[in-house]
Amino acid sequence: MNDQVQESATTVAPPTESIQGPLAADSAPRLEHPTFAEAFRFWLKLGFISFGGPTGQIAIMHTELVDRKRWISESRFLHALNYCVLLPGPEAQQLATYVGWLLHRTWGGVVAGSLFVLPSVAILWGLSYVYVVHGNVPWIAAIFYGLKPAVMAIVAAAVLRIGKRALKNEIMWTIAAFAFVAIYFFHAPFPLIILAAGLIGLIGSKYRPRQFVVLKPHGSKSGGHAAVLDDDHQSPDHARPSVARAIRVVISCGVLWWLPVVTAGLMLGWNSAIPQEGLFFSKAAMVTFGGAYAVLPYVAQQAVEKYGWLSAGQMLDGLALAETTPGPLIIVLQFVGFLGGYHHPGTLPPLLAATLGGLLTTWVTFLPCFLWIFLGAPYIEHLRSSERMTGALSTITAAVVGVVLNLAVWFAIKVLWPGDGGIDWFAVVIAAIAFAGLSLWNWNVVGVVVGAGAVGLAYRFLLP
Repeated sequence: MNDQVQESATTVAPPTESIQGPLAADSAPRLEHPTFAEAFRFWLKLGFISFGGPTGQIAIMHTELVDRKRWISESRFLHALNYCVLLPGPEAQQLATYVGWLLHRTWGGVVAGSLFVLPSVAILWGLSYVYVVHGNVPWIAAIFYGLKPAVMAIVAAAVLRIGKRALKNEIMWTIAAFAFVAIYFFHAPFPLIILAAGLIGLIGSKYRPRQFVVLKPHGSKSGGHAAVLDDDHQSPDHARPSVARAIRVVISCGVLWWLPVVTAGLMLGWNSAIPQEGLFFSKAAMVTFGGAYAVLPYVAQQAVEKYGWLSAGQMLDGLALAETTPGPLIIVLQFVGFLGGYHHPGTLPPLLAATLGGLLTTWVTFLPCFLWIFLGAPYIEHLRSSERMTGALSTITAAVVGVVLNLAVWFAIKVLWPGDGGIDWFAVVIAAIAFAGLSLWNWNVVGVVVGAGAVGLAYRFLLP
């Protein structure tokens, strides 16, 4: 999907209405640029409510950043997202980093990307501790029982909302349909679908720009609501690409990435579990294209069969625990690192080794995401005015709609028709209520998530 920018964070004409309030259709007031403290509070809240995998998380960000707060315009949001889906790593966390960087420079990106992950890191550490000490915890499964149909509704609502804005003509509808068929029926790799869509857009925008350039490039009048970072503003000064800046980013991120790994290897020995985890998950971070589910088979095979850090059953339990936490699903790798350290502590106490293993795994999994954004985003911003690039991003957006629809269908089958083959009517009711509330009455996503989890817990434990 796609995104865009504006200027720095100080003076913008005062808004004629609240950022949260409705704007008159015929007015386009400038909105106040959020302060760093305001953005900090939002990213912190997002870290605690970002359930639902990348699609649900992107849907939450779209609702909050584009529709409610209007910190960024529709096309700028989609422009950024289209870049993030091409990168290895969790695209939702990278999108948060991108928008945070646009709003408040490097520290804005660091705060946005870090807070997107830190709540799930803390929660999963606690769940991992309970798991290795006390075994499975039924109340978590009960909460997630209510959460799953709500997340399915969030995904379905996102398909409708984004599809209405991205599928502007029969060509975009066709691309979305082909993407759905390719991934659902033929299991085509996600990066291949995105690459093919981008190539189609590059070629099509040259010969039929009216049909292919459906997302507004910089300089065009996009209409709709005003936004702090809207379509018609130049990128801020800190978003201008330069070779010197790129070199500084590569050196800084490279040192931060590898310093803990090298330190662990020198202090504990390179054959011990913790530095081995640092090396292995650094490599895994480079190939996590297509989301967590695309890389998990590779990680599971290596972690279970080659290194013996955990069993296959424990890997599945870790995935279930990661599904119950906010943040990116790839956080499951922290659980793998935790159990690897716990089962192979060496000279360290098991819990300390587990904690260090989980933290180092998380560090090398997510730090590269900041490198990709800080290094590449200025060049992506520079290409906003290119019709050819906009055409490619338009077709990528259409393809992503098809991919998201695939996830919604897959999720619906798993949630509404569980393994016994019968319909789960509790899930049907929760999903229908949540979908209606999100689509028709603009319910707050936080309330939907919290309410559904509470209903699931009550249904499993309090009702006879």
